[in-house]
Amino acid sequence: MTQWYKEDLAFIHDVGFSDYALKSAPGILEILHRSKIGEGLVVDLGCGSGLLTQELAKADYRVLGVDISESMIAIARQRVPDAEFRVESLFKVDIPTCNAVTSIGECLNYLFDADNTHLELFDRIYSALIPGGVFIFDIAEPGQVTPGNSTKGFIEGENWIVLVEKEEDREQRTLNRRIITFRKLGEHYRRDDELHRLRLYKSTDIAEDLRQVGFCVEKMRSYGQFHLPKAHTAFVARKPR
Repeated sequence: MTQWYKEDLAFIHDVGFSDYALKSAPGILEILHRSKIGEGLVVDLGCGSGLLTQELAKADYRVLGVDISESMIAIARQRVPDAEFRVESLFKVDIPTCNAVTSIGECLNYLFDADNTHLELFDRIYSALIPGGVFIFDIAEPGQVTPGNSTKGFIEGENWIVLVEKEEDREQRTLNRRIITFRKLGEHYRRDDELHRLRLYKSTDIAEDLRQVGFCVEKMRSYGQFHLPKAHTAFVARKPR
């Protein structure tokens, strides 16, 4: 469980890329309230460093956070000590009976786990949700990178820098992210490298798969006031009462 989002990238992601989770949270809480889910258990799949988990806990939900990264979970446990966390693949974890499931930040796209089968996951989530429960998540779609090109960029923070190269294979519908981090520890910078592979899905295909399981499906381009990045779609999948 230590190959992805290792210590330095987990730290950088937490301090430098918190906007996605924090700006999504108000819209997600609004969806829960609109769905008449004001309490109970929320399972946060791909919880990362616990940023959304923290906002759910503040709103008095019980939260189970699941992430494949030990380093991410270590940060999350410090941030939200009253929540329960598990270091496990979201595609394998035993999902308990719950009121809602969340998974934000394109978690379902990641190919960290060879058992990445979203159809089976959708079925397990449907079975775990109470009648009227909701599954809120987002995906990355094809079109992340201009065909035939790769993109390179960097972001710098206090005592750290991250460089990212992205390349998309349109035929295979995959995206590769090569990530190089430098983090200052004492007088020196430590380097680490990670390669993240994602499978890209069409939103129409995901919506159809959800409906086959039994969900009522709503597609969105934002969580409330927070608009998703290019070629991303969010879903609210409701289990009928």
